[in-house]
Amino acid sequence: MWYKMYRKICSQNSETIREFSLFTGIFHCGFCFSLTILLVSILSVTDIPAAERPNILLLVADDMGFSDAGCYGGEIATPNLDALAKNGLRFTQFYNTARCWSTRTALMTGYYPQQVRSDPIVKGSRLPKGVKVIPHYLKQIGYRCYHSGKWHVPGAPFPCADGGFDQSYELLDHNRNFNPQQHRRNDQPLPPVQPNSGFYTTSFIAQETINQLKEHTAQTPETPFFAFTAFTAPHFPLHAPQEVIALYRERYNAGWETVREQRFRRLTDMGIIHCPLSPPEREVGPPYPQNNLDLLGAGEVFKPLAWTDLTKEQQNFQATKMAIHAAMVEMIDREIGNILNQLRSMNVIDNTLIFFLSDNGCSAEIMIRGDGHDPEAKPGSAETFLCLGPGWSTTSNTPFRRHKVWTLEGGISTPLIVSYPKKQSQQFQKPEESSTTPATSPLTNLSSTNGLRHDLGHVIDLLPTILDAAGYDRNQLENEFAPLPGESLFPVIAGSVDAEVKKRAPVYFSHEGNRAVRDNQFKLVSTAKKRQGDDIWRLYDMRSDRSEQQDLSQQLPEKTEKLRQIWQQLDEQFQQNAKQP
Repeated sequence: MWYKMYRKICSQNSETIREFSLFTGIFHCGFCFSLTILLVSILSVTDIPAAERPNILLLVADDMGFSDAGCYGGEIATPNLDALAKNGLRFTQFYNTARCWSTRTALMTGYYPQQVRSDPIVKGSRLPKGVKVIPHYLKQIGYRCYHSGKWHVPGAPFPCADGGFDQSYELLDHNRNFNPQQHRRNDQPLPPVQPNSGFYTTSFIAQETINQLKEHTAQTPETPFFAFTAFTAPHFPLHAPQEVIALYRERYNAGWETVREQRFRRLTDMGIIHCPLSPPEREVGPPYPQNNLDLLGAGEVFKPLAWTDLTKEQQNFQATKMAIHAAMVEMIDREIGNILNQLRSMNVIDNTLIFFLSDNGCSAEIMIRGDGHDPEAKPGSAETFLCLGPGWSTTSNTPFRRHKVWTLEGGISTPLIVSYPKKQSQQFQKPEESSTTPATSPLTNLSSTNGLRHDLGHVIDLLPTILDAAGYDRNQLENEFAPLPGESLFPVIAGSVDAEVKKRAPVYFSHEGNRAVRDNQFKLVSTAKKRQGDDIWRLYDMRSDRSEQQDLSQQLPEKTEKLRQIWQQLDEQFQQNAKQP
Protein backbone atom coordinates (compact mmCIF):
# COMPACT_ATOMS: atom_id res chain seq x y z
CA MET A 1 0.00 0.00 0.00
CA TRP A 2 2.73 2.45 0.96
CA TYR A 3 4.49 1.65 -2.31
CA LYS A 4 1.43 2.71 -4.34
CA MET A 5 1.25 5.92 -2.36
CA TYR A 6 4.95 6.46 -2.96
CA ARG A 7 4.52 5.97 -6.71
CA LYS A 8 1.60 8.40 -6.76
CA ILE A 9 3.58 11.07 -4.93
CA CYS A 10 6.55 10.61 -7.21
CA SER A 11 4.41 10.80 -10.34
CA GLN A 12 3.01 14.12 -9.22
CA ASN A 13 6.32 15.66 -8.30
CA SER A 14 9.82 16.06 -9.58
CA GLU A 15 11.95 13.54 -11.38
CA THR A 16 14.55 14.33 -8.75
CA ILE A 17 12.65 12.41 -6.05
CA ARG A 18 12.19 9.30 -8.19
CA GLU A 19 15.78 9.29 -9.34
CA PHE A 20 17.05 9.74 -5.80
CA SER A 21 15.01 6.81 -4.46
CA LEU A 22 15.80 4.49 -7.36
CA PHE A 23 19.47 5.33 -7.17
CA THR A 24 19.73 4.58 -3.48
CA GLY A 25 17.89 1.31 -3.93
CA ILE A 26 15.75 1.83 -0.87
CA PHE A 27 12.34 1.87 -2.50
CA HIS A 28 11.65 -1.65 -1.20
CA CYS A 29 11.29 -0.47 2.38
CA GLY A 30 9.06 1.83 4.37
CA PHE A 31 12.01 4.14 4.95
CA CYS A 32 11.67 5.24 1.32
CA PHE A 33 8.11 6.40 1.86
CA SER A 34 9.11 8.48 4.87
CA LEU A 35 12.06 9.91 3.01
CA THR A 36 9.89 10.77 0.01
CA ILE A 37 7.37 12.57 2.21
CA LEU A 38 10.25 14.54 3.70
CA LEU A 39 11.62 15.45 0.29
CA VAL A 40 8.20 16.51 -0.95
CA SER A 41 7.82 18.76 2.08
CA ILE A 42 11.22 20.28 1.49
CA LEU A 43 10.56 20.83 -2.20
CA SER A 44 7.11 22.30 -1.54
CA VAL A 45 5.70 21.01 -4.82
CA THR A 46 2.12 20.57 -5.91
CA ASP A 47 0.29 18.17 -8.17
CA ILE A 48 0.50 20.45 -11.24
CA PRO A 49 2.36 18.53 -13.97
CA ALA A 50 5.45 20.31 -15.23
CA ALA A 51 4.05 20.52 -18.77
CA GLU A 52 1.06 22.52 -17.51
CA ARG A 53 3.02 25.02 -15.46
CA PRO A 54 3.24 28.41 -17.17
CA ASN A 55 6.43 29.84 -18.54
CA ILE A 56 7.18 33.20 -16.91
CA LEU A 57 8.76 36.24 -18.57
CA LEU A 58 9.63 39.20 -16.36
CA LEU A 59 10.52 42.37 -18.31
CA VAL A 60 11.90 45.35 -16.40
CA ALA A 61 12.78 48.79 -17.74
CA ASP A 62 15.19 51.12 -15.95
CA ASP A 63 14.02 54.66 -15.05
CA MET A 64 11.02 54.60 -17.39
CA GLY A 65 8.28 57.02 -16.39
CA PHE A 66 4.69 56.12 -15.53
CA SER A 67 3.29 57.69 -18.71
CA ASP A 68 6.00 56.89 -21.28
CA ALA A 69 4.33 53.87 -22.93
CA GLY A 70 1.46 54.43 -25.34
CA CYS A 71 -0.89 52.27 -23.27
CA TYR A 72 -0.22 54.58 -20.29
CA GLY A 73 -0.87 57.81 -22.18
CA GLY A 74 2.48 58.40 -23.86
CA GLU A 75 3.12 59.51 -27.43
CA ILE A 76 6.12 57.16 -27.80
CA ALA A 77 5.54 54.29 -30.23
CA THR A 78 5.25 51.12 -28.10
CA PRO A 79 3.06 48.80 -30.22
CA ASN A 80 4.24 45.59 -28.54
CA LEU A 81 3.55 46.82 -25.02
CA ASP A 82 0.24 48.23 -26.24
CA ALA A 83 -0.74 44.84 -27.67
CA LEU A 84 0.10 43.09 -24.39
CA ALA A 85 -2.01 45.66 -22.57
CA LYS A 86 -4.99 45.29 -24.93
CA ASN A 87 -5.21 41.58 -24.33
CA GLY A 88 -4.12 41.60 -20.71
CA LEU A 89 -4.16 43.86 -17.68
CA ARG A 90 -2.85 47.31 -16.86
CA PHE A 91 -2.45 48.00 -13.15
CA THR A 92 -3.00 51.63 -12.27
CA GLN A 93 -1.73 51.68 -8.66
CA PHE A 94 1.41 49.57 -8.65
CA TYR A 95 4.49 50.64 -6.75
CA ASN A 96 8.25 50.22 -6.79
CA THR A 97 10.74 51.26 -4.10
CA ALA A 98 11.98 54.53 -5.75
CA ARG A 99 15.40 53.10 -6.69
CA CYS A 100 16.93 50.50 -8.97
CA TRP A 101 18.76 48.12 -6.63
CA SER A 102 16.11 48.23 -3.91
CA THR A 103 13.34 47.42 -6.39
CA ARG A 104 15.35 44.56 -7.89
CA THR A 105 16.02 43.19 -4.42
CA ALA A 106 12.31 43.32 -3.61
CA LEU A 107 11.43 41.70 -6.95
CA MET A 108 13.86 38.83 -6.54
CA THR A 109 13.44 38.12 -2.81
CA GLY A 110 9.84 39.12 -2.09
CA TYR A 111 11.00 41.20 0.88
CA TYR A 112 11.25 44.93 1.44
CA PRO A 113 14.89 45.89 0.81
CA GLN A 114 15.14 47.31 4.34
CA GLN A 115 14.43 43.82 5.70
CA VAL A 116 17.34 42.23 3.87
CA ARG A 117 20.10 44.84 4.32
CA SER A 118 19.66 46.31 0.85
CA ASP A 119 18.49 49.85 1.59
CA PRO A 120 20.67 51.47 2.65
CA ILE A 121 23.36 49.29 1.12
CA VAL A 122 25.96 48.02 3.54
CA LYS A 123 29.14 47.42 1.55
CA GLY A 124 29.92 43.73 1.35
CA SER A 125 26.68 42.74 3.06
CA ARG A 126 24.88 39.61 1.90
CA LEU A 127 21.23 38.64 2.07
CA PRO A 128 20.35 37.22 5.49
CA LYS A 129 20.38 33.47 5.93
CA GLY A 130 17.13 31.90 4.77
CA VAL A 131 16.33 34.59 2.17
CA LYS A 132 15.84 33.00 -1.23
CA VAL A 133 15.71 34.41 -4.75
CA ILE A 134 12.98 33.48 -7.27
CA PRO A 135 14.98 30.72 -9.04
CA HIS A 136 15.64 29.00 -5.71
CA TYR A 137 11.91 28.35 -5.47
CA LEU A 138 11.15 27.64 -9.11
CA LYS A 139 14.00 25.22 -9.71
CA GLN A 140 12.56 23.04 -6.95
CA ILE A 141 9.53 22.41 -9.13
CA GLY A 142 11.32 21.78 -12.39
CA TYR A 143 11.87 25.24 -13.91
CA ARG A 144 14.90 26.35 -15.89
CA CYS A 145 15.83 29.94 -15.02
CA TYR A 146 17.47 32.56 -17.25
CA HIS A 147 18.62 36.15 -16.73
CA SER A 148 19.79 38.83 -19.12
CA GLY A 149 20.67 42.47 -18.48
CA LYS A 150 20.95 44.44 -15.30
CA TRP A 151 21.12 42.50 -12.03
CA HIS A 152 22.07 44.95 -9.26
CA VAL A 153 20.95 42.86 -6.27
CA PRO A 154 23.71 43.85 -3.80
CA GLY A 155 23.09 41.04 -1.31
CA ALA A 156 23.35 38.37 -4.02
CA PRO A 157 26.03 39.75 -6.35
CA PHE A 158 26.33 36.79 -8.76
CA PRO A 159 23.14 35.87 -10.68
CA CYS A 160 24.09 32.20 -11.06
CA ALA A 161 26.07 31.45 -7.90
CA ASP A 162 23.90 33.59 -5.60
CA GLY A 163 20.69 34.01 -7.56
CA GLY A 164 20.28 30.43 -8.70
CA PHE A 165 19.94 31.14 -12.44
CA ASP A 166 20.94 28.40 -14.85
CA GLN A 167 22.24 30.95 -17.33
CA SER A 168 22.90 34.66 -17.06
CA TYR A 169 24.19 37.57 -19.10
CA GLU A 170 24.92 40.41 -16.67
CA LEU A 171 25.65 43.96 -17.74
CA LEU A 172 27.74 45.64 -15.04
CA ASP A 173 28.74 48.78 -16.95
CA HIS A 174 25.72 51.09 -16.91
CA ASN A 175 27.61 54.07 -18.36
CA ARG A 176 28.14 52.86 -21.91
CA ASN A 177 25.33 51.64 -24.14
CA PHE A 178 27.49 51.14 -27.24
CA ASN A 179 30.67 49.67 -25.79
CA PRO A 180 30.33 48.40 -22.19
CA GLN A 181 33.58 47.51 -20.51
CA GLN A 182 32.29 45.22 -17.76
CA HIS A 183 29.85 42.38 -18.35
CA ARG A 184 29.63 38.71 -17.46
CA ARG A 185 28.15 35.51 -18.79
CA ASN A 186 27.31 32.90 -16.19
CA ASP A 187 29.24 34.94 -13.60
CA GLN A 188 32.43 34.91 -15.70
CA PRO A 189 33.93 38.13 -17.13
CA LEU A 190 33.57 38.81 -20.85
CA PRO A 191 35.98 40.91 -22.95
CA PRO A 192 35.18 44.63 -23.19
CA VAL A 193 33.10 45.62 -26.21
CA GLN A 194 35.08 47.64 -28.72
CA PRO A 195 33.79 51.03 -29.95
CA ASN A 196 31.93 51.12 -33.28
CA SER A 197 31.24 47.37 -33.16
CA GLY A 198 27.48 47.72 -33.71
CA PHE A 199 26.73 46.75 -30.11
CA TYR A 200 23.70 48.35 -28.40
CA THR A 201 22.82 47.25 -24.89
CA THR A 202 19.04 47.03 -25.33
CA SER A 203 19.34 44.86 -28.43
CA PHE A 204 22.07 42.67 -26.98
CA ILE A 205 20.17 42.06 -23.74
CA ALA A 206 17.10 40.96 -25.70
CA GLN A 207 19.18 38.77 -28.01
CA GLU A 208 20.73 37.01 -25.03
CA THR A 209 17.23 36.16 -23.79
CA ILE A 210 16.32 34.90 -27.26
CA ASN A 211 19.47 32.76 -27.40
CA GLN A 212 18.70 31.30 -23.99
CA LEU A 213 15.17 30.44 -25.09
CA LYS A 214 16.43 28.84 -28.32
CA GLU A 215 18.78 26.65 -26.32
CA HIS A 216 15.97 25.86 -23.91
CA THR A 217 13.81 24.67 -26.80
CA ALA A 218 16.62 22.54 -28.21
CA GLN A 219 17.64 20.92 -24.94
CA THR A 220 14.71 20.99 -22.47
CA PRO A 221 11.53 21.67 -24.49
CA GLU A 222 9.20 20.01 -21.95
CA THR A 223 10.52 22.05 -19.04
CA PRO A 224 8.90 25.35 -18.03
CA PHE A 225 11.15 28.41 -17.88
CA PHE A 226 11.49 31.64 -15.95
CA ALA A 227 13.21 34.38 -17.97
CA PHE A 228 14.17 37.69 -16.35
CA THR A 229 15.05 40.35 -18.95
CA ALA A 230 16.25 43.56 -17.32
CA PHE A 231 16.92 46.42 -19.73
CA THR A 232 19.24 49.27 -18.74
CA ALA A 233 17.21 51.79 -20.77
CA PRO A 234 16.06 54.53 -20.66
CA HIS A 235 18.45 55.12 -17.73
CA PHE A 236 21.16 57.68 -18.45
CA PRO A 237 23.35 58.13 -20.41
CA LEU A 238 20.89 58.99 -23.16
CA HIS A 239 22.17 56.76 -25.97
CA ALA A 240 20.17 55.46 -28.94
CA PRO A 241 20.59 54.66 -32.63
CA GLN A 242 20.53 57.88 -34.63
CA GLU A 243 17.89 56.60 -37.06
CA VAL A 244 15.47 56.03 -34.17
CA ILE A 245 16.23 59.40 -32.58
CA ALA A 246 15.37 60.97 -35.94
CA LEU A 247 11.79 59.70 -35.62
CA TYR A 248 11.30 62.01 -32.64
CA ARG A 249 13.56 64.89 -33.67
CA GLU A 250 10.71 67.42 -34.03
CA ARG A 251 8.19 65.86 -31.68
CA TYR A 252 9.16 67.65 -28.49
CA ASN A 253 9.64 71.17 -29.80
CA ALA A 254 6.22 72.00 -28.35
CA GLY A 255 7.72 71.85 -24.85
CA TRP A 256 7.31 69.83 -21.72
CA GLU A 257 4.12 71.51 -20.48
CA THR A 258 2.29 70.83 -23.75
CA VAL A 259 3.36 67.20 -23.94
CA ARG A 260 2.46 66.72 -20.28
CA GLU A 261 -1.03 68.13 -20.79
CA GLN A 262 -1.54 65.78 -23.75
CA ARG A 263 -0.45 62.77 -21.73
CA PHE A 264 -2.70 63.81 -18.86
CA ARG A 265 -5.75 63.98 -21.14
CA ARG A 266 -5.05 60.52 -22.55
CA LEU A 267 -4.48 59.02 -19.09
CA THR A 268 -7.79 60.50 -17.96
CA ASP A 269 -9.65 59.33 -21.08
CA MET A 270 -8.27 55.80 -20.62
CA GLY A 271 -9.55 55.71 -17.04
CA ILE A 272 -6.06 55.10 -15.64
CA ILE A 273 -6.09 58.16 -13.36
CA HIS A 274 -8.76 60.09 -11.51
CA CYS A 275 -6.90 63.07 -10.10
CA PRO A 276 -5.80 66.57 -11.06
CA LEU A 277 -2.56 67.23 -12.93
CA SER A 278 0.07 68.34 -10.44
CA PRO A 279 1.71 71.68 -11.27
CA PRO A 280 5.43 71.51 -12.13
CA GLU A 281 7.64 72.11 -9.11
CA ARG A 282 9.74 74.85 -10.64
CA GLU A 283 12.32 75.00 -7.84
CA VAL A 284 13.00 71.26 -7.53
CA GLY A 285 16.15 70.26 -9.34
CA PRO A 286 18.20 67.05 -9.52
CA PRO A 287 18.49 65.08 -6.27
CA TYR A 288 22.30 65.10 -6.26
CA PRO A 289 24.76 67.94 -6.90
CA GLN A 290 27.45 67.61 -9.55
CA ASN A 291 30.58 69.70 -10.15
CA ASN A 292 31.60 68.73 -13.67
CA LEU A 293 28.66 69.93 -15.74
CA ASP A 294 30.18 72.89 -17.60
CA LEU A 295 30.71 70.65 -20.64
CA LEU A 296 26.94 70.38 -21.08
CA GLY A 297 26.87 73.99 -22.23
CA ALA A 298 24.29 76.74 -22.13
CA GLY A 299 21.51 74.46 -23.38
CA GLU A 300 21.27 72.50 -20.12
CA VAL A 301 18.60 73.48 -17.58
CA PHE A 302 18.71 72.25 -14.00
CA LYS A 303 15.15 73.06 -13.00
CA PRO A 304 11.79 72.57 -14.77
CA LEU A 305 11.36 76.21 -15.73
CA ALA A 306 8.51 77.34 -17.93
CA TRP A 307 9.24 76.34 -21.53
CA THR A 308 8.57 79.86 -22.73
CA ASP A 309 11.24 81.14 -20.33
CA LEU A 310 13.93 79.07 -22.02
CA THR A 311 16.21 80.41 -24.71
CA LYS A 312 15.95 78.90 -28.19
CA GLU A 313 19.24 77.10 -27.57
CA GLN A 314 17.87 75.60 -24.36
CA GLN A 315 14.62 74.54 -26.03
CA ASN A 316 16.49 72.78 -28.84
CA PHE A 317 18.84 71.06 -26.42
CA GLN A 318 16.02 69.88 -24.14
CA ALA A 319 13.80 68.70 -27.03
CA THR A 320 16.73 66.68 -28.38
CA LYS A 321 17.26 65.00 -25.01
CA MET A 322 13.62 63.92 -24.87
CA ALA A 323 13.86 62.62 -28.43
CA ILE A 324 16.72 60.36 -27.34
CA HIS A 325 14.76 59.20 -24.29
CA ALA A 326 11.79 58.36 -26.52
CA ALA A 327 14.06 56.46 -28.92
CA MET A 328 15.40 54.40 -26.01
CA VAL A 329 11.86 53.51 -24.96
CA GLU A 330 10.92 52.59 -28.52
CA MET A 331 14.00 50.36 -28.74
CA ILE A 332 12.87 48.54 -25.60
CA ASP A 333 9.51 47.94 -27.24
CA ARG A 334 11.05 46.73 -30.50
CA GLU A 335 13.24 44.24 -28.66
CA ILE A 336 10.32 43.04 -26.55
CA GLY A 337 8.61 42.37 -29.86
CA ASN A 338 11.55 40.19 -30.90
CA ILE A 339 11.35 38.23 -27.65
CA LEU A 340 7.61 37.75 -28.13
CA ASN A 341 8.24 36.50 -31.67
CA GLN A 342 10.64 33.94 -30.24
CA LEU A 343 7.91 32.76 -27.87
CA ARG A 344 5.53 32.47 -30.82
CA SER A 345 8.06 30.44 -32.78
CA MET A 346 8.30 28.08 -29.79
CA ASN A 347 4.47 27.89 -29.70
CA VAL A 348 4.48 28.76 -25.99
CA ILE A 349 3.23 32.34 -25.87
CA ASP A 350 -0.30 31.34 -24.82
CA ASN A 351 1.10 29.58 -21.76
CA THR A 352 3.57 32.32 -20.85
CA LEU A 353 2.80 34.73 -18.02
CA ILE A 354 4.39 38.06 -18.96
CA PHE A 355 5.06 41.01 -16.66
CA PHE A 356 6.35 44.43 -17.70
CA LEU A 357 7.23 47.21 -15.25
CA SER A 358 9.81 49.90 -14.44
CA ASP A 359 12.16 49.80 -11.47
CA ASN A 360 11.40 53.38 -10.37
CA GLY A 361 10.03 56.63 -11.68
CA CYS A 362 11.81 58.65 -14.32
CA SER A 363 15.02 60.32 -13.13
CA ALA A 364 15.72 64.04 -12.64
CA GLU A 365 19.44 63.37 -12.21
CA ILE A 366 22.00 65.30 -14.26
CA MET A 367 25.61 64.10 -14.19
CA ILE A 368 28.56 63.11 -16.36
CA ARG A 369 30.19 59.72 -15.85
CA GLY A 370 31.72 56.98 -17.98
CA ASP A 371 33.85 58.32 -20.82
CA GLY A 372 32.73 61.88 -20.29
CA HIS A 373 30.83 64.18 -22.64
CA ASP A 374 31.94 65.61 -25.97
CA PRO A 375 29.70 68.61 -26.74
CA GLU A 376 30.73 68.45 -30.41
CA ALA A 377 29.54 64.85 -30.89
CA LYS A 378 26.06 63.91 -32.07
CA PRO A 379 23.63 63.86 -29.13
CA GLY A 380 22.83 60.27 -28.25
CA SER A 381 26.14 58.91 -29.56
CA ALA A 382 28.73 57.00 -27.53
CA GLU A 383 30.84 60.13 -27.11
CA THR A 384 28.08 61.96 -25.22
CA PHE A 385 26.76 61.65 -21.69
CA LEU A 386 23.38 63.32 -21.31
CA CYS A 387 20.65 62.89 -18.68
CA LEU A 388 16.97 63.72 -19.04
CA GLY A 389 16.77 66.10 -16.07
CA PRO A 390 13.79 67.42 -14.08
CA GLY A 391 11.95 69.16 -16.94
CA TRP A 392 11.18 66.10 -19.03
CA SER A 393 11.23 63.75 -16.04
CA THR A 394 8.22 65.70 -14.75
CA THR A 395 6.53 64.92 -18.08
CA SER A 396 7.48 61.23 -18.04
CA ASN A 397 5.99 60.87 -14.56
CA THR A 398 2.68 62.53 -15.54
CA PRO A 399 0.47 63.27 -13.63
CA PHE A 400 2.52 62.85 -10.46
CA ARG A 401 4.99 64.85 -8.39
CA ARG A 402 8.74 64.34 -8.24
CA HIS A 403 11.00 61.66 -9.59
CA LYS A 404 13.18 58.64 -8.88
CA VAL A 405 14.61 58.73 -5.31
CA TRP A 406 11.52 60.45 -3.85
CA THR A 407 8.60 58.57 -2.27
CA LEU A 408 6.05 60.96 -3.71
CA GLU A 409 4.05 59.28 -6.48
CA GLY A 410 6.38 60.27 -9.30
CA GLY A 411 9.22 58.33 -7.73
CA ILE A 412 7.39 55.13 -6.80
CA SER A 413 4.58 54.65 -9.35
CA THR A 414 5.24 52.17 -12.13
CA PRO A 415 3.25 50.88 -15.08
CA LEU A 416 2.53 47.17 -14.70
CA ILE A 417 1.30 45.20 -17.70
CA VAL A 418 0.40 41.54 -17.17
CA SER A 419 -0.40 39.20 -20.06
CA TYR A 420 -1.36 35.53 -19.68
CA PRO A 421 -3.33 34.48 -22.78
CA LYS A 422 -4.14 31.01 -21.47
CA LYS A 423 -6.05 32.47 -18.53
CA GLN A 424 -7.06 35.85 -19.93
CA SER A 425 -8.28 34.95 -23.43
CA GLN A 426 -11.72 36.36 -24.23
CA GLN A 427 -11.87 38.14 -20.85
CA PHE A 428 -10.74 41.48 -22.14
CA GLN A 429 -10.68 43.26 -25.45
CA LYS A 430 -10.29 40.87 -28.38
CA PRO A 431 -6.82 40.83 -29.93
CA GLU A 432 -6.27 43.28 -32.74
CA GLU A 433 -3.60 43.49 -35.38
CA SER A 434 -0.24 44.52 -33.91
CA SER A 435 -0.10 48.28 -33.66
CA THR A 436 2.17 50.07 -36.08
CA THR A 437 1.44 53.47 -34.61
CA PRO A 438 3.94 55.90 -36.16
CA ALA A 439 6.08 58.03 -33.89
CA THR A 440 4.28 61.13 -35.18
CA SER A 441 0.79 60.33 -33.90
CA PRO A 442 -0.54 59.45 -30.43
CA LEU A 443 -2.07 56.08 -29.72
CA THR A 444 -5.82 56.57 -29.38
CA ASN A 445 -7.49 53.17 -29.92
CA LEU A 446 -7.20 51.66 -26.46
CA SER A 447 -10.32 50.98 -24.46
CA SER A 448 -10.82 53.47 -21.65
CA THR A 449 -11.98 50.87 -19.13
CA ASN A 450 -11.07 47.46 -20.48
CA GLY A 451 -8.29 45.53 -18.81
CA LEU A 452 -7.61 48.02 -15.99
CA ARG A 453 -7.02 46.93 -12.41
CA HIS A 454 -7.06 49.53 -9.66
CA ASP A 455 -5.83 47.16 -6.95
CA LEU A 456 -3.01 48.50 -4.79
CA GLY A 457 0.15 46.51 -5.50
CA HIS A 458 3.88 46.57 -4.83
CA VAL A 459 6.91 44.82 -6.27
CA ILE A 460 7.05 42.58 -3.18
CA ASP A 461 3.85 41.01 -4.58
CA LEU A 462 5.50 39.61 -7.69
CA LEU A 463 7.36 36.74 -6.01
CA PRO A 464 4.24 35.29 -4.34
CA THR A 465 2.32 35.90 -7.58
CA ILE A 466 4.90 33.97 -9.59
CA LEU A 467 4.95 31.14 -7.05
CA ASP A 468 1.17 30.84 -7.17
CA ALA A 469 1.12 30.88 -10.96
CA ALA A 470 3.82 28.20 -11.07
CA GLY A 471 1.92 25.95 -8.70
CA TYR A 472 4.37 26.22 -5.81
CA ASP A 473 2.55 25.09 -2.67
CA ARG A 474 3.02 28.09 -0.44
CA ASN A 475 1.20 26.31 2.38
CA GLN A 476 4.37 24.24 2.65
CA LEU A 477 6.63 27.27 2.46
CA GLU A 478 9.00 27.44 5.39
CA ASN A 479 9.86 31.09 5.98
CA GLU A 480 13.22 30.56 7.62
CA PHE A 481 13.81 34.31 7.68
CA ALA A 482 10.43 36.03 8.03
CA PRO A 483 6.96 35.71 6.50
CA LEU A 484 6.80 37.10 2.98
CA PRO A 485 5.12 40.52 3.25
CA GLY A 486 3.66 40.58 -0.27
CA GLU A 487 0.32 39.35 -1.54
CA SER A 488 -0.32 37.23 -4.61
CA LEU A 489 -1.93 39.00 -7.56
CA PHE A 490 -2.59 35.74 -9.36
CA PRO A 491 -6.30 35.52 -8.45
CA VAL A 492 -6.70 38.97 -10.02
CA ILE A 493 -4.62 38.07 -13.08
CA ALA A 494 -6.51 34.86 -13.76
CA GLY A 495 -9.88 36.21 -12.64
CA SER A 496 -12.37 38.74 -13.90
CA VAL A 497 -11.27 42.24 -14.77
CA ASP A 498 -14.44 43.49 -13.09
CA ALA A 499 -13.68 41.76 -9.79
CA GLU A 500 -13.87 43.90 -6.68
CA VAL A 501 -10.67 45.68 -5.73
CA LYS A 502 -9.04 43.88 -2.80
CA LYS A 503 -7.92 45.57 0.40
CA ARG A 504 -4.47 44.71 1.65
CA ALA A 505 -1.91 45.31 4.37
CA PRO A 506 -0.26 48.74 4.48
CA VAL A 507 2.61 49.28 2.03
CA TYR A 508 5.86 50.78 3.32
CA PHE A 509 8.40 53.08 1.63
CA SER A 510 11.75 54.42 2.78
CA HIS A 511 14.69 55.69 0.76
CA GLU A 512 17.40 58.19 1.70
CA GLY A 513 15.19 59.82 4.33
CA ASN A 514 12.13 59.96 2.07
CA ARG A 515 9.32 58.06 3.78
CA ALA A 516 5.75 56.95 3.04
CA VAL A 517 3.08 54.43 3.94
CA ARG A 518 0.01 53.61 1.87
CA ASP A 519 -3.02 52.09 3.63
CA ASN A 520 -5.88 51.56 1.18
CA GLN A 521 -7.12 55.03 0.21
CA PHE A 522 -4.73 57.06 2.36
CA LYS A 523 -1.06 57.80 1.95
CA LEU A 524 1.22 59.47 4.48
CA VAL A 525 4.45 60.84 3.03
CA SER A 526 7.45 62.87 4.14
CA THR A 527 10.29 64.28 2.03
CA ALA A 528 13.78 64.55 3.52
CA LYS A 529 15.40 67.95 3.94
CA LYS A 530 18.46 66.71 2.08
CA ARG A 531 16.19 65.88 -0.86
CA GLN A 532 14.55 69.32 -1.14
CA GLY A 533 11.89 68.66 1.51
CA ASP A 534 11.10 69.51 5.12
CA ASP A 535 10.64 66.11 6.88
CA ILE A 536 7.00 66.95 7.63
CA TRP A 537 4.40 64.16 7.36
CA ARG A 538 1.56 64.97 4.96
CA LEU A 539 -1.63 62.99 4.37
CA TYR A 540 -3.34 62.51 1.00
CA ASP A 541 -6.51 60.73 -0.15
CA MET A 542 -5.42 58.57 -3.08
CA ARG A 543 -8.99 58.06 -4.34
CA SER A 544 -9.12 61.56 -5.77
CA ASP A 545 -5.70 63.08 -5.12
CA ARG A 546 -2.88 60.84 -6.30
CA SER A 547 -1.17 63.98 -7.53
CA GLU A 548 -0.75 64.86 -3.82
CA GLN A 549 -2.14 68.39 -3.83
CA GLN A 550 -4.39 68.56 -0.76
CA ASP A 551 -2.68 67.83 2.55
CA LEU A 552 -5.28 66.43 5.00
CA SER A 553 -2.99 65.98 8.00
CA GLN A 554 -4.51 68.91 9.90
CA GLN A 555 -8.07 67.86 9.07
CA LEU A 556 -7.50 64.21 9.98
CA PRO A 557 -4.93 64.22 12.79
CA GLU A 558 -5.95 60.79 14.15
CA LYS A 559 -5.56 59.14 10.76
CA THR A 560 -2.21 60.91 10.33
CA GLU A 561 -0.95 59.66 13.68
CA LYS A 562 -2.20 56.13 13.07
CA LEU A 563 -0.35 55.91 9.76
CA ARG A 564 2.76 57.45 11.27
CA GLN A 565 2.74 54.74 13.93
CA ILE A 566 2.24 52.04 11.29
CA TRP A 567 5.26 53.33 9.38
CA GLN A 568 7.33 53.47 12.57
CA GLN A 569 6.36 49.94 13.60
CA LEU A 570 7.20 48.55 10.18
CA ASP A 571 10.49 50.42 10.10
CA GLU A 572 11.51 49.06 13.51
CA GLN A 573 10.44 45.55 12.52
CA PHE A 574 12.48 45.69 9.31
CA GLN A 575 15.53 46.98 11.16
CA GLN A 576 15.30 43.95 13.43
CA ASN A 577 14.97 41.66 10.41
CA ALA A 578 18.10 43.19 8.91
CA LYS A 579 20.12 42.30 12.01
CA GLN A 580 19.59 38.59 11.51
CA PRO A 581 22.69 36.69 10.36
